[in-house]
Amino acid sequence: MQATAYTYDPKTHSGQVLLDDGTPVPFDGAAFEAGGLRLLRPGQRVRIETEGSGDDLCVTLVTLQTF
Repeated sequence: MQATAYTYDPKTHSGQVLLDDGTPVPFDGAAFEAGGLRLLRPGQRVRIETEGSGDDLCVTLVTLQTF
């Protein structure tokens, strides 16, 4: 699934992404580190993997979207 980086805290490696419908979904440091990234800037397109649905949606991986 694709999303857009919305917020990112370099100290905790956590933040939020926006789904294409505008829904913000938080991610934790473990999801960020699983993608092997060093940095994330707001506005970057990312690929995410998730578990759950609705209010229980959880991001398990954040990595850069490559074309």
